Amino acid sequence: MKKFLIVLGVILVLILGFITYVRLVQTKKASPEERVTLTNGDLKVSVFYNRPLKKGRVIFGELVPYDVPWRTGANEATVFETNKDLTFAGKQLKAGKYSLFTIPGEQEWSIILNTESGQWGIKFNGETNRDPAKDVLVVEVLSVLQEKEFEQFTISLEKSGGENEMILMWDKTLVSIPFSAN
Repeated sequence: MKKFLIVLGVILVLILGFITYVRLVQTKKASPEERVTLTNGDLKVSVFYNRPLKKGRVIFGELVPYDVPWRTGANEATVFETNKDLTFAGKQLKAGKYSLFTIPGEQEWSIILNTESGQWGIKFNGETNRDPAKDVLVVEVLSVLQEKEFEQFTISLEKSGGENEMILMWDKTLVSIPFSAN
């Protein structure tokens, strides 16, 4: 009887492991990983995120509710990393690795960088997996509605003169977050 219970336990662990693996693989297929990098002189900034698709859904205001923290992508929390101190809207950010969260609004978004990184983007109850006590930078930026529609969520890092910007694009919404190296 003891051997039977051990074998049964091992089989259950293997089945649960297989189910978890398949779920993660399927999740990653639906929202593939992407890393974007900006190099400007000795500045290096990168963003690692997962790219969900629109698939005919209403994105902002429904799938991604207004005025509620969002993991800014899918799956794991989006990771923002810089090798130099940066300035966003007059606010300083130390070099390091951060989670990027946003609070989308109809005309304005809050951009949040948080010292915790590597966590899954949402908790089991559906809330964003973010500890607000670990927020180190919050800036407000305008969102722009445009004609062009972006089927897949996209983050771009661009340089223009002395300024750099991170651009978030999905559906018909575009959000630009300018920053500079210190």
